[in-house]
Amino acid sequence: MTRHAALPGFRDFYPEDVSRKKQIFDAWREAARRFGFEEYDGPPLESLHLYVEKSGPEIVNQLFNFTDKGGREVALRPEMTPTLVRMLGARIKELPRPIRWFSTSQMFRYEKQQRGRLREHFQLNMDIVGETSLLADADLLAAALEVHRLLGLSAEDVVARISDRRLLQQALVAIGVSEEQLPTVYNVIDKSEREPRDECIKRLRDIGLSSEAAEQSLELTTKSLDEFRRTYAGDESISRVLDELDQYLAALSSFGFGDWVMFDPKIVRGLAYYTGVVFEIFDRKGRLRAICGGGRYDDLFLALAGVDVPALGFGFGDVVLGELLKDRGLARQHERCADVCVIAVNDSMIQEALGIVADLRRAGLSVVFPYKRTGVGKALKSAAGAGTRRAVLVGPDELAEGDIVLRDLTAGSEQRVKVRDLVAELVSAE
Repeated sequence: MTRHAALPGFRDFYPEDVSRKKQIFDAWREAARRFGFEEYDGPPLESLHLYVEKSGPEIVNQLFNFTDKGGREVALRPEMTPTLVRMLGARIKELPRPIRWFSTSQMFRYEKQQRGRLREHFQLNMDIVGETSLLADADLLAAALEVHRLLGLSAEDVVARISDRRLLQQALVAIGVSEEQLPTVYNVIDKSEREPRDECIKRLRDIGLSSEAAEQSLELTTKSLDEFRRTYAGDESISRVLDELDQYLAALSSFGFGDWVMFDPKIVRGLAYYTGVVFEIFDRKGRLRAICGGGRYDDLFLALAGVDVPALGFGFGDVVLGELLKDRGLARQHERCADVCVIAVNDSMIQEALGIVADLRRAGLSVVFPYKRTGVGKALKSAAGAGTRRAVLVGPDELAEGDIVLRDLTAGSEQRVKVRDLVAELVSAE
């Protein structure tokens, strides 16, 4: 007999895994509800050209892509932003702004597996479209942090590291970095924590930067906001960005997230399309990959959909977040499968028992019953072993008086209850 396993990088979700996934999804949806976002979704299969147009041809190596039976080049979605841009680009004139949309969809990337990274994952995407105010940027990050708070995490567990592409760009230009060199410099800075400094310098020299400019570019990643102010005190454009960052941080403090946020110019987000504030959220102990990341991308709609609207958003995967919840002992335990088990004490009571099952289910309770006749003791033991807390015993003597026996499987106690009062009794107990 051939035994098959899940494909590398893909997960099976047993009931206990689904409970933990639901814990994350519940927090995602509740945060979206509190912040006034509407849910959308799109197809898991899109045109390959949509992703190439956004990220360049090198993205193909990271995709599950193929030619479909109609001869179209397609790919399983690796991210949601291109789908969002495509969908909104078709209806942007009809919708009141700002548009606040969220999705909780499955993504696929053909990548090397490691802790916190698989070849499939679920992702919360939250985007605000049609708004230029920096308060929108602060509100977006607050929504991401609210997810952590809903899951029982605090500023001692996670930190949002923030920066601004405009600040870094203007400082790099002042050093002598050209517009053509900027994407590579961003990429080097983005990886500067994970690569040796000598290797970073070499990569910067390889694109034509002088040794001094390469050193200065990396030194920018260590500066605080105050050091940027002192260094560029006479630069009005940089001062303007610094003032806006002060407003951004003040708003986050007012939201109650001041202790959750720190300025870090190493955060540039590797993707070229970001144009303003960017952020990544990490666990404080630094043991895991980034939990969430995003920022402002004001030019992407024009590039992909031909409509000029500002936008910002983030992607928030379930894999790293699940690892963090396990590490902190906050992962949800498997929920019980049913509220009540209804047991007929003999064959003559089966139809009466099924009627009670139907009444309890219509009242909103989760109800099971034995499909095969066994002894009452065995049925009670099976129900308790499955995590069911209460059992209803339907017997002829009790039913003749309009009663059933309600047993608490946790405490081992029981009481007679009128059938007409059973629903109210069980609903109040829940």
